[in-house]
Amino acid sequence: MKKIFFTLLLLPCLLCRAQSVRTYTNPVLAGFYPDPSICRVGDDYYIVNSSFAYFPGLPVFHSKDLVSWKQIGNAMDRPEQLPLLGAGVSRGLFAPTIRYYKGLYYILCTLIDKGGNFVITAKNPAGPWSNPVYLHNVTGIDPSLFFDEGADKSYIIYNSDPPEKKSLWNGHRSIRMIEFDYRNMKPTGEEKLLVNGGVDTAKHPVWIEGPHIYRINDWYYLMCAEGGTGYNHSEVIFRSKSVGGPYVPWKDNPILTQRQLNPARKNPITTTGHADLVQTQNGTWYAVFLGCRPYEGNHYNIGRETFLIPVTWTNDGWPVMTKEMEEVQYRYPLPLPNVNKNPVNPYSGNFSFSDDFSKEPLDLRYIFLRTPTDKWYNTKDKAGWLSVQLRPQTVSGKENPSFVGFRQQHNYASATTKLSFTPTADNEKAGMVIFQNETHFYYLCKSLVNGNPAVQLYQSANDTMTLLTSQPLPSAGNDVYLRIEPKGAVYTMSFSTDKKKWTELKNVDARFLSTETAGGFVGCVFGLYATSMGKPSSGKAYYDWFTYKGDDAVFR
Repeated sequence: MKKIFFTLLLLPCLLCRAQSVRTYTNPVLAGFYPDPSICRVGDDYYIVNSSFAYFPGLPVFHSKDLVSWKQIGNAMDRPEQLPLLGAGVSRGLFAPTIRYYKGLYYILCTLIDKGGNFVITAKNPAGPWSNPVYLHNVTGIDPSLFFDEGADKSYIIYNSDPPEKKSLWNGHRSIRMIEFDYRNMKPTGEEKLLVNGGVDTAKHPVWIEGPHIYRINDWYYLMCAEGGTGYNHSEVIFRSKSVGGPYVPWKDNPILTQRQLNPARKNPITTTGHADLVQTQNGTWYAVFLGCRPYEGNHYNIGRETFLIPVTWTNDGWPVMTKEMEEVQYRYPLPLPNVNKNPVNPYSGNFSFSDDFSKEPLDLRYIFLRTPTDKWYNTKDKAGWLSVQLRPQTVSGKENPSFVGFRQQHNYASATTKLSFTPTADNEKAGMVIFQNETHFYYLCKSLVNGNPAVQLYQSANDTMTLLTSQPLPSAGNDVYLRIEPKGAVYTMSFSTDKKKWTELKNVDARFLSTETAGGFVGCVFGLYATSMGKPSSGKAYYDWFTYKGDDAVFR
């Protein structure tokens, strides 16, 4: 029986066994897992992340020790929950929050450009989750839910327009709050302005967002991101004796940022912010937050990742994640060694993933571009192969193409597949794409050139593709192996007809797929992708297996 399997490479990167204090490795969710939110229920921890225009939406992870994470589902995995057709890849689902109260799990999120802010619920965080209930009178983005247990009340906190919708500077936003009737799933009463602009309006702070409220001892703490989700990103803190404020900022804000550090430092972690706090059953505090690992300047292709950091408290009761020139570390002591002294995390460090497509449904790691409108893939047509129907849709459009995606999770890695495909026309193409957005991708594929089989390499160009190079193949019916290798600022594109002798087609510029160049909020995704380029086709492509191996030096 074929099976999916994971392999952790070089275990010392996860557990420093030679040291008396065992450590975990950051990021705890490598690659495109942005905007993390966390909650603890008893001895169980759950994280949910943004997914933008990928389907299924809102991946949900579980851990017992804050370090060993396993994906247990996706909160929005049914087409009726998540209409994404027509959405740009960096639109869709923004910044979820997960919370638990009286036997029910809640996720609040924003479906941008479509329905706006909504809430979904589940009795089991693995699902099924309800269809969304839209909160039409909660404007803006980044909704969070706070349950004031002593008063048995709940509140939605969110980013919104400045007062009277009059921006006094570019990036001027506000944080609002409205009471939420959790029994009837609707906001109630009048919204309240909690923060206008940010910590210090004299400095014109930008993009106050990602708010969360916590009641800790006798204080209500309001924590927000500030500075935008780029290099100047940070996390700031306010507090009040009343849930409705007034909220006073800490004099030494921010409580987390890396913007003051030398950008040329070795193995930088940048753009840190958008955090969420959790208290362990031992009483200690931790935060999850997003950060990035650039390979050159401000260029990163793996997106915004989920990091975990211990939280300390000042003598006068303020939480702190990093102080002054302190760098976010790749390794920290295990938060709960009494729970698990030997954690294994298939999403952290240098790991391998391999799938021989012997199971259906597909592994939870796979994602699709927007909501599938029909079942164009399966593992039954040809046992042990992923069958993908050639369809007219392309990744340059905003529909649902024949694309099965896997996140790039390292700056240095390799992704390889075995393809069986017999094209009948030059518009029929199947292979592997490394995809950032509709206008920024590279496509390594098999097709026909003047009626003869060939491996081709394309680069996106506006709403089409430009051929970079091609190599002939001996036969249209032969299988071919395709490999894309991220190597920092380049991708190496190769193919083989026997998996022994590899032909390097070309090294291409990886910076073309960085968000610094391409824009947007997502990370790069490898896609098993087949298309007939706008024309009808009855053809199919078959993938025997897919493997991914990470090899970042910082984890060795």
